[in-house]
Amino acid sequence: MALIETHSLPVPAEVGHVSGVVSEVKGFWKRFFATAFNPYRPELHYMRGPGPAWRAKHGMDAPPRLKPRDL
Repeated sequence: MALIETHSLPVPAEVGHVSGVVSEVKGFWKRFFATAFNPYRPELHYMRGPGPAWRAKHGMDAPPRLKPRDL
């Protein structure tokens, strides 16, 4: 297993402090809006039963097959 260590150099408080805070706030809101308004919702695409290809192959009147664990 590899171990990756990173170190950041401390920035003096009087140099770049305001722009660093603004950058952090800006980054937070960018990530927030990207996550909050993501149009992909996987629960809407989850198949909960046989689909149209299965029905076309087996017909609409075919009984659903139970798996041994469902008995």
